[in-house]
Amino acid sequence: MGSHFPDSPPGGQNPVHWESGSALRGQGSAHIYGASPELLPPESRYTPPPPPVRRQRPTWAAAPATYFLVGVNCAVYLAMVFHGISPFSPNVDQLMRWGANNAGAVLIYGEWQRIITAMFLHVGILHLATNMWCLWNLGLLAEPLMGSFGLIAAYILTGAAGNLLSTLVNWVWPIHDGGNIVFPAGAGASGAVFGIAGALIILLKSNRLPIPVYELKRLRKAVIYFAAINLAIGFSIWAGNLWVHSGLNIDNMAHLGGFSSGLLLAMPMVPRIGSPKTSFQSRLRMALVMAVALLVLFGFYIAHVPPPQN
Repeated sequence: MGSHFPDSPPGGQNPVHWESGSALRGQGSAHIYGASPELLPPESRYTPPPPPVRRQRPTWAAAPATYFLVGVNCAVYLAMVFHGISPFSPNVDQLMRWGANNAGAVLIYGEWQRIITAMFLHVGILHLATNMWCLWNLGLLAEPLMGSFGLIAAYILTGAAGNLLSTLVNWVWPIHDGGNIVFPAGAGASGAVFGIAGALIILLKSNRLPIPVYELKRLRKAVIYFAAINLAIGFSIWAGNLWVHSGLNIDNMAHLGGFSSGLLLAMPMVPRIGSPKTSFQSRLRMALVMAVALLVLFGFYIAHVPPPQN
């Protein structure tokens, strides 16, 4: 079907030879042997079927680790409330019974599990809501880059790093109340949230990501602003409490430790998007092994720091 070119031109003319590209030798390309192309009407009005619509997975299925971590934190809070703990302002004894971090409990009584349990514990509904909002937003951004297992590991490892640093600082510089030494209780997911933010700052700088550079810069700048503003707020509240005892205490060492460890954790990593699967998995394993080793060494060091003096 379509136009037909004769085997030999009329009048004994030399045939037309095609060359590569669009150039022709002979009579030109506008009209060949004086014949115009023949246009045939369509034989039928066939309409191709529309492409199949792919069902999009729900958000929780696309980021299961993010929703799992949020769910665990909320479940712990609901369990506390169900057992009679105040939903707005639990006291220190109640928090300690549920696993809050405390330098004395960790280093005197050997309750090292508090380094982990404290990152799933919150001081009231407002504390939970703000931390879960940040975890949800950062988790949805980080999970495609780190994978589900990587995100859970980053949450636990960076949260533990923040709680270890907080334990060390509170052990070396405790609160002196009269003649007594008091170790404050610490709780919350914010150290781990800062850790995820630190990891994102590193991963969003990778040139492997198939995302426009301006979009990557915008996302990375937003994460940097989040970390900087919240660190500044925390240290401002701490400085204000030196003069005005407002009763609002922020564990800045947990924030700082989590953020710093997140930066270090992500340095050997490559983003899952844009990287070969084997490369992503090997780099992730390397980062996690290094992080665990450093945390064990840090914990060993803290365990051998002399106790504070009255």
